[in-house]
Amino acid sequence: MSTTAATTSSTTTTDNATQRSDRARAWPLLLLAGAFEIAYALAVGGSEGFTVLSWSLVAVAFFLLTLFSLSLALRTIDVGIGYAVWAGIGAVGAALLGPVFFDETLTPVKGLWLTLIIGGVVWLKLSDGPKR
Repeated sequence: MSTTAATTSSTTTTDNATQRSDRARAWPLLLLAGAFEIAYALAVGGSEGFTVLSWSLVAVAFFLLTLFSLSLALRTIDVGIGYAVWAGIGAVGAALLGPVFFDETLTPVKGLWLTLIIGGVVWLKLSDGPKR
């Protein structure tokens, strides 16, 4: 094996390891972005149309945190997959916690559709395997 071939092989191996490491870090970041999205949605609800200053400031802080975390995750995860997962986490989390913090209802039909969203998010994660 020539020196160039050995160097190329070593570089390829290192690049693959780096890609796996980046992907492994991207998913927890995406989950964190989803958690920030839930907090943002709840804070917006508490701000009553941005008329309550304290909740409005909390909403802005979580908005910035969610976008920052999402942007870091999307360096590695495909935009379509990442955005769908992020939005799904936010939607499900807000729907589940809305009744806890606000005068909202969670009916069995809503629960069914939320379960389908969660299933879709799981399948999207499973489909985001390494490219062959």
